[in-house]
Parts: sequence; C-alpha cells; structure tokens
Amino acid sequence: MQARATAKGIRIAPRKVRLVLDNVRNKDVSTALAILQNTPRNSSPVIYKLIQSAVANAMDRDSSADVDEMVIKEAYANEASTLKRFRPRAMGRASRIHKRSSHITIVVESAN
Repeated sequence: MQARATAKGIRIAPRKVRLVLDNVRNKDVSTALAILQNTPRNSSPVIYKLIQSAVANAMDRDSSADVDEMVIKEAYANEASTLKRFRPRAMGRASRIHKRSSHITIVVESAN
C-alpha cells in the first residue's frame, strides 16, 4: 500500500532540498524522522512534516497499516516557479537574482 504527500511552492531551492532527501530515501520512517531531527538544514522541518503527512495518508487509506513497517520509497524535489528580482550593479547596470522554489513529494510504502 502506497501513500503520497506533496508540498508545493516551498521557498527553498530544489538543489538544497535534494541534499536532505538523499539522506532519507529508502529508509524506514522512524529512522528518517530521527535523521531529520538532527539535520541542520532549513528544509529539514518541511520534509519532517511531509513524511508525517504521508504516513497519516497511509493510515487513513488502510487502518491496518503499521508505521514501524513503512519505508520511504520515493522522495524527490522538482523545480517550481522562480521569482525574478534585480539588483543594482556598477555603472547603471542590473543583475538578475533568481529566487527558486520547489515542489517536494514523498511516497511511503508498507515494507511487507
């Protein structure tokens, strides 16, 4: 039984989110949550909540599902819309600043 949770438009660059997602992919849920509590990255609390949401979705779909047997099957961050800003530079020029955001998806699955 698979369950999915998605967070869209998170104002953290996908490249930074992927660094944390690589640590929790293919791990069981309790281990992944413990890793996220001790990871000093801005995306850690967002991913922590997202894993809890995916587990809650799995419990809602199948009440006999056990949290201890769930594994994070997929975890990925795609690029969302980018805010484009300009910064003044020397000699009247301007340079562009890209404020990137991401769509994060977590899929959990029962191990058995």
